[in-house]
Amino acid sequence: MVGTDLKAETMKLMEKRTAVEAEMNVIIERLTQPGGPGLSGNLVDSEGFPRTDIDIPVVRAERRRLSELRNDHKEITDKLNENIQVLHSARLAPRSAPANGSGSESSRNIIQRDTPSDMDVDVIVSRPFAVVDEIADGSPAAEDGLQLGDQIVKFGNVESGDDLLQRLSSEAQASQGHALTLVAMRQGALINLTVTPRTWHGRGLLGCHFRIL
Repeated sequence: MVGTDLKAETMKLMEKRTAVEAEMNVIIERLTQPGGPGLSGNLVDSEGFPRTDIDIPVVRAERRRLSELRNDHKEITDKLNENIQVLHSARLAPRSAPANGSGSESSRNIIQRDTPSDMDVDVIVSRPFAVVDEIADGSPAAEDGLQLGDQIVKFGNVESGDDLLQRLSSEAQASQGHALTLVAMRQGALINLTVTPRTWHGRGLLGCHFRIL
């Protein structure tokens, strides 16, 4: 019962996180559209006067809301990580055979297949496929929390396979201006980050380099 309740709670948290990411994406898209103020751009012109081409109170409100959503996203992700670790431990725990001997292998699994929580549990047992070996100061990757040495387990829809560098690049380009979920191992612990590939004064959309493991 506890496992079932925890899995249900985890699935609700995942749905809530998806809703938060969707709202974040809407705000990010508005702020980063051509001629827009950006996520942290200056709200005054070259002469120091308030820009007249944007609605400054609205921009400030949206930036503030985006900051709140990022905090909410982190809290939800932290709780998700706790739940997933518990579900993962339960999944790997030794199990005794059913008393009536009639249980199938699938029915003995605490976590059933094809559920969102299973997908995250599978991520935990997956091997990292890349490591961040370069990251520029002030880059989108650095501002969004990625660190040198982070081992990438999942980058958007990329988890493993061939042509990983090309797929990572394509994933970043396809997600330009949108929040992208990244799962990484940092000092042996699983972490979830949201990075937003975007243009900046340096190279690329993230300002970091991945080395395939």
